[in-house]
Amino acid sequence: MGTEFWRMGATPVPSADIGRFAREFEASGWDGLAVGEAHGLLPDPYAVLAAAAAATTMLRVGTAVAVPLRHPILAADAMATLQALSGGRARFCLGRGDGAVKVLQQKPMAVARFEAYLEQLQGFLRREDVEIDGVTSTMSRLDDIDPSLAAAKPGVDVAATGPRTIELAARHADGISFSVGADLERLQQSIELAREACRSVGRDFDELSLGCFVQVAVSDGEHDRDGREAIRGLVVTHARFSGFEPTPVAGVREGDHSQYRQAVETMEAVYRDTRGGVARRPGGAPGEIEFYPLEAGAEDLIDQFGIAGPAEYCAERLQEIVELGFDRIYLGTRAVGVDLDEVNADRIGREVLPLLRR
Repeated sequence: MGTEFWRMGATPVPSADIGRFAREFEASGWDGLAVGEAHGLLPDPYAVLAAAAAATTMLRVGTAVAVPLRHPILAADAMATLQALSGGRARFCLGRGDGAVKVLQQKPMAVARFEAYLEQLQGFLRREDVEIDGVTSTMSRLDDIDPSLAAAKPGVDVAATGPRTIELAARHADGISFSVGADLERLQQSIELAREACRSVGRDFDELSLGCFVQVAVSDGEHDRDGREAIRGLVVTHARFSGFEPTPVAGVREGDHSQYRQAVETMEAVYRDTRGGVARRPGGAPGEIEFYPLEAGAEDLIDQFGIAGPAEYCAERLQEIVELGFDRIYLGTRAVGVDLDEVNADRIGREVLPLLRR
């Protein structure tokens, strides 16, 4: 099977119409729909994805990304339930936490704690006995009580930027999805880090599923600005992951790191303000808001971290990424507060994806 292309970004608005949106994504050529977990900012992802799965027959569903705020048995139960309800079409990507934890005035989970959380989550999904704080619990009775839940274990990937997270993913995850932008050199470096991590823990690299996050805007003619604005917030979000550390991670230039740090610091204020980012766009409809300040990053960041241009250009850039060997690519199509009609996602599905499947 070739590379899967998943629509990723802000949960469609209104989420009550997720069935319609999901059918439209499926009809326009998308392989999967991924939504994020950001309590207090976005609707619950598992409820939304269950409705999307019920409305479709082929579209895969999953998180991009889930965060470690729930007890691992609660997260595993939700994942296992969605896997069964979707007929085995679910896959999940898990991260250490970003905006979702900032809303609670917390920091992303420390790497060591995240590794333990991931190991516990995977144990629950495998129906093993899992010990936490000296107490053993399990989901092993779930399938006895409701045999319809006895589906194959869903894949759980880790969203990763730096080497420590990549290494723990090599030990415990079913796959890794890199959040380093569209730069081929950084993507290749990330793959090599994963290959080395597998070697160090004695794992066959070919067992590890590879994914990446890339923000894409079809922008040409009179709608040039619309597509770029649709992904600006997503670019800011993913660029921030390369700026969390005080010093640049491998493959990040000092000047670029300064930009990423600016994105981190600007968005910190939005996430921590209980009413941050909800100002209505001038003339905008309900839900059209200014969530991402321009100071967090603008035009240069889009061209540096994402892909924006005519359909043919977007397909050409994505084909180069496909050839690196990725199993799935999460294509960021819109951020919070913009493109509520999902125009960019529809254009990518109908104009870009067919060029990649010729």
